[in-house]
Amino acid sequence: MEFILISTDHLCEQLWFKDDEDFKTGMNYVAIITFTTGIKILFFSLMSNHVHFVVQATQREAEAFINHFKQIYANYYQRKYGVKKFLRRNGVDFQRLDVTRESLERAIAYTQMNPVAANICLHPTGYRWGTGDCFFREKPVKGQRLGNLSFREQARILHSRIRLNQEWMLSDDGYILPESYIPIPFVERIFRTPSRMNYFLNNSSKAKARMSQQEAALPSFRDQTIMAAVPELCRSLFRIESQNQLDERCQAELIRQIRYRFSADIHQIARVLGKSYAEITRLLDSF
Repeated sequence: MEFILISTDHLCEQLWFKDDEDFKTGMNYVAIITFTTGIKILFFSLMSNHVHFVVQATQREAEAFINHFKQIYANYYQRKYGVKKFLRRNGVDFQRLDVTRESLERAIAYTQMNPVAANICLHPTGYRWGTGDCFFREKPVKGQRLGNLSFREQARILHSRIRLNQEWMLSDDGYILPESYIPIPFVERIFRTPSRMNYFLNNSSKAKARMSQQEAALPSFRDQTIMAAVPELCRSLFRIESQNQLDERCQAELIRQIRYRFSADIHQIARVLGKSYAEITRLLDSF
């Protein structure tokens, strides 16, 4: 069996997912491609500006999967935001995993700890845009059968007219729960016990990086939270509706306000405002 960790490059000046609706669409597209291709996804995490998947597949199958995912999500993104050729130049890394050296366990732990390392949640189980809460759980999955909805309603929610497994579960928020198609018993057998999975989580490179950060104890806000607050900041500070209407001095003040109010670093501000790291630092240094 072949296992591969798929990781896209981080977008520095844009976000893959600007709001919860984008995340839900991404979650549903993962389910749709899993259904149409038969690829086995063991674990995945959708982050604001990149994605990770651990799959059981050949190199060719893994490449086809991520290219298909990028294509259909980019089409959705263009329809919603009018941005053409989105993700076309977004690079992808494929890392083959040696199961005899526990690299599969480490890759899953690395993927699980991404939102924790980003200070989005305290534990992977607290992050819903992926499979962090799927394993070694006692609570039953909450949702409704996809088959309880009409086909027209399914197409509206899923942004797709592909007829999926009608036994799959749809969350109350409107996305197909990963528990419907992730081979949970298989993954749990890889780790064998909850404590062994927890060991790999606590010893992952992401966990160690987070512990070494001086600012790790500071509160952190999601990219989407800050992005939603930017128009209100523009109105309250400058009586202007959009950051695109601000001159450079006001843009510099907006950046300072975001840093102060949200404890955001320059990389996060660049993603949220759609500017380069160099442009953000230039504005801060100029005024």
